[in-house]
Amino acid sequence: MTLDIITAPSLAPLRHGFFSRMGGASSGVFAGLNCGFGSSDQSDIVQINRNRVAAAMGVVPVALVGVHQVHSATVVTVDGSPRDASQADGLVTATPGVALSVLTADCQPILFADSDTGVIGACHAGWKGALHGIIENTVTAMERLGARRASIAAVIGPTISQRAYEVGPEFRDAVLEADEQAARYFVQGTGDRLQFDLPAYGLSRLRRAGVGQAEWTRHCTYADPARFFSYRRSVHAKDPDYGRLIAAITL
Repeated sequence: MTLDIITAPSLAPLRHGFFSRMGGASSGVFAGLNCGFGSSDQSDIVQINRNRVAAAMGVVPVALVGVHQVHSATVVTVDGSPRDASQADGLVTATPGVALSVLTADCQPILFADSDTGVIGACHAGWKGALHGIIENTVTAMERLGARRASIAAVIGPTISQRAYEVGPEFRDAVLEADEQAARYFVQGTGDRLQFDLPAYGLSRLRRAGVGQAEWTRHCTYADPARFFSYRRSVHAKDPDYGRLIAAITL
């Protein structure tokens, strides 16, 4: 099966993609393109999947660079050396031949590009990371490499939509304590439950950061099990584990 790669015109002409679960070698609950070594999937199968992604990105496997994601606001600058051991949630580079990648399974994968200056970025933005500044820190790190905010295009890939993201009042209180402007991204659900609009919140942070273009591909990870892995869906189904989607971009 061929890989299923979602792209965005605003990131062209740079090679990039939000990869769905289709076209991989994994089986069981990981069936498809599971790219997460942090899962309990067989590591050699995960490597086969990642090799397929690297080939699609036009880089050698070692140049498909990621980080050990910890829901932080930390961003690393990649100069060509593997960074998978670094604890961070964002990466930036101006080095050709390197593909920056992030893994998600409901959180926001965001790819950034200033094609005029040749600077790219990627970040994993769950609600914690977005709340504490991973998006803005990625943009700032790109600026340090010569990017201009007004020239940066940023695209949020497949993520959990508001309809599927039910949270409790303690979640809302934690978010609003750190960012009062986030109140508009909650709507009332059943009882004391609320629905949080993570991609709309991500877009608001991108626009506040001053990027030139910001968009969401409008794919919900929870709602499409044939195409996407979803942590929350796996919890509801009582699955023992879940696969990780990958998003990548290269100069």
